[in-house]
Amino acid sequence: MPCTAKCRRRASDPTSPTFLLSAPAPKKGSLTSKQALLTLLVAMLISGIAGSIELLSHASNIRQETEQRITHQLAIVNGAAAEAAFQQPDLAHQIAYGLFNTDEVAWVSIRDDFGRALAEFERPRQAASTWLSQYLFGDIVHYQTSLAYYMGSDMPEAVVGEIELMLSEGYLTQQFLARIYRVVGVSILEAFILSIVVIAFFHLFITRPLLKVHAAIAQTDTNRPGQWPKPTLRGHQDDELGHLVDSLDHLLNAFQQGLEQRDQLHHLSNMDGLTGVANRRQFDEFYQRHWHLAQQNQQPLSVIFIDIDNFKEFNDHYGHAMGDDTLRAVAKALNQCIDPTRDLLARYGGEEFVCVLPGQDHDDAVSVANCLRKAVLSLAIPHAFSSTHTDLTVSMGVASMSPGHSISAETLIERADQHLYNAKRLGRNRVETRKRLA
Repeated sequence: MPCTAKCRRRASDPTSPTFLLSAPAPKKGSLTSKQALLTLLVAMLISGIAGSIELLSHASNIRQETEQRITHQLAIVNGAAAEAAFQQPDLAHQIAYGLFNTDEVAWVSIRDDFGRALAEFERPRQAASTWLSQYLFGDIVHYQTSLAYYMGSDMPEAVVGEIELMLSEGYLTQQFLARIYRVVGVSILEAFILSIVVIAFFHLFITRPLLKVHAAIAQTDTNRPGQWPKPTLRGHQDDELGHLVDSLDHLLNAFQQGLEQRDQLHHLSNMDGLTGVANRRQFDEFYQRHWHLAQQNQQPLSVIFIDIDNFKEFNDHYGHAMGDDTLRAVAKALNQCIDPTRDLLARYGGEEFVCVLPGQDHDDAVSVANCLRKAVLSLAIPHAFSSTHTDLTVSMGVASMSPGHSISAETLIERADQHLYNAKRLGRNRVETRKRLA
């Protein structure tokens, strides 16, 4: 059932209970930032693990390559070095220099079988040995091989000397670190590119739709949750995100129905079932609230008590069904003389009504009371059994509270009731207040 104007006013009334449906304002881009950071961290972790494995592989490859190269070089020069050690000492200098003519060799020596150095080269400055160089290359830097000379087919090979060679740990370590830098640089670049791709993919297909859903919830009017700006997620109609939006839509519509039912029940609980105007409960709440406001804001407040004249005789002779119809007609006529957005007309009990006029002084209230009396007369409802008039009439008592002359809420009601009693005593179909008014 659509919510009426009065329902909406009660929903906005701070004294009425409400369903709370609110979402904190999102920090723009916070989800995307967290996703980007997490993706980058995961990519860097994977890259670090893969890079570490690759570095261990590179270290092993460098060791194997170095050992194979040095061993192969020594094997190539072994024959010529043996010849030099046996009968051509000058050739030893050339061979040793050929081996030394590379940055990775720190020291090389060719000796004869008596241990005399035929040729020897050593670098004057070498990088200091470190724990890393010791760990990676400490066991492959020293090489020593004997020089075997072939004497003839009828004689065995003779050892005529030896070649001893030392590699530079620092140079090998520098080569390894240079390769590490390349590997690490490539790994970081790959991780960054992978992160950008993953972040863009997740933002496009997951994060952005979630942010749209969150924004729609944050923009939802708490008084009309069923009218939330339901987002359209392309490509997600049949997946979990699409089902999430449908579930939220179902939930918010259920909230809307609950709000409407609550407002309807609240309205019914404060409405007189016969006449459709406010009941005694609503009058008590309305009157007490506006009496306190008038006290705080120093504003006038007026009350009109209304009683249908000789209504018992009307019921006795015309029947209760006709009496109920008459009560409804009188309530409708009375309600047309007030502003329902500001004032309140309530059924006080039986054939009695009461009107509360916030912000209206004595003269305003008397004017309203006369309008009420004439509105009932204009109905021209016959009352042949009335002891005073041929048509249905009403009597009224008016009481007002002026700024600076406040009285208690009970006293104001008692005065209006007393003035009503005076109106009935003085002939009915009249408005009574502090002075008689025709």
